[in-house]
Formats: sequence, C-alpha cells, structure tokens
Amino acid sequence: MQAGIHPEYRDVVFVDTTTGAKFLAGSTVKTDATVEFEGETYPMVRVETSSDSHPFYTGKAKFTQADGAVDKFNKKYGLK
Repeated sequence: MQAGIHPEYRDVVFVDTTTGAKFLAGSTVKTDATVEFEGETYPMVRVETSSDSHPFYTGKAKFTQADGAVDKFNKKYGLK
C-alpha cells in the first residue's frame, strides 16, 4: 500500500439518539466526543436512525402502496 493516502480506521461507538442503543464498529469518522462502552473509552458518534430504530428492521414498516396495488389487481383480474 502507498503510505500517507489511506484513512486511519479505529473503533467507534455509534449511539442511536432515538433508542439509546450503542454499536461498536470500525470507522474513519472524526469526532471529539467519547463514551464508555464495555469497560473501555471509545470515540462516539450520534446517529438519528439505526437498525435498532428503523421501521424496516423493527417490523413496523407499512407497505400501504403495495397493498393497494395488490387489491386493485385482484379486483380487476382475480377469480370470480
């Protein structure tokens, strides 16, 4: 690898502001905030949405448009 052009990876804790869930991941993001996680201090980044709070991952997603299309198709072409 060429020296001096690659970002420096480090462990960073991402905190979901909606649920308070914390995730440890490798990242190149720069931050001054720190947090205590599993007995160690890590840099911290706050995120508004993560897999812990996003409706797709929590099972609370609504697919109303798709449901309407299926009903419309069945009404038009369904078995009579």
